[in-house]
Amino acid sequence: MTRALSWIYLALALGFIFLPVGMLVLFSFQDGRLPVPPFNGPSLRWYADVLGDRRLMSALGNSLVVAAVSSAIALLLGFLAAQGLARYRLPGTLLMRVVLIAPFTVSYLIIALGLLTLYNRTGIGLSLWTAGVGHVVINLPLCFAILYAAIGDHHRNAERAARDLGASEVKVLALVTAPMLMPSMLAAFFLSFTFSWDEFIIAFLLTRFDVTLPVEIWSLLRSGLTPRANAVGSLVFLVSVSLLLLLELTVFRKVRR
Repeated sequence: MTRALSWIYLALALGFIFLPVGMLVLFSFQDGRLPVPPFNGPSLRWYADVLGDRRLMSALGNSLVVAAVSSAIALLLGFLAAQGLARYRLPGTLLMRVVLIAPFTVSYLIIALGLLTLYNRTGIGLSLWTAGVGHVVINLPLCFAILYAAIGDHHRNAERAARDLGASEVKVLALVTAPMLMPSMLAAFFLSFTFSWDEFIIAFLLTRFDVTLPVEIWSLLRSGLTPRANAVGSLVFLVSVSLLLLLELTVFRKVRR
């Protein structure tokens, strides 16, 4: 009885989580102009329409570039910060850790408004680069937290052995520390990429002419729900799921072995 209730609870929980996404994907194959029942399909009409739209494809490319570049920068900065605070006793170490983690507790809207004010005061024009800076701000705490938690004493012993053999600090970081932390670094990168990939508020406030895919999807929704918007949302969901599967197959599985 208890086992049956557990399965029922699991089914209800999964249904509650994935039913909206399932409806989104289902009506992306609607062969009509409205994504509402009854279902008239299946049809790939709206996917062909989306893939043939240059503006959407440009926004898709912008999202990929911003996510990849901002995640790589956040990973590099997070790695250096984690290594420095874990290895060396510095004045105010606790305060620096708190400051690095602090953006976790601040809403994306506040971060975006703060950066927008800064850009306006300094005369920096809005672009994909300014949105990328915002994504570095929100992803840096994540990368730092993951890497700081992964650094252990066995890493310290290996680094000390490399230094004793004559390796410089740069070589120790590049050839000893980074390879040992590679699973954590990949996890931090892929999670940052996923968060940046479908982030909307910062991209909306900090871009102007070139926009990312979530901003373009918002423009589509202003004219009402259509199966075309469902198709775009399904493609975004597909990319996010693919990244998580890649993360599971390449990182988490190796860590468990």
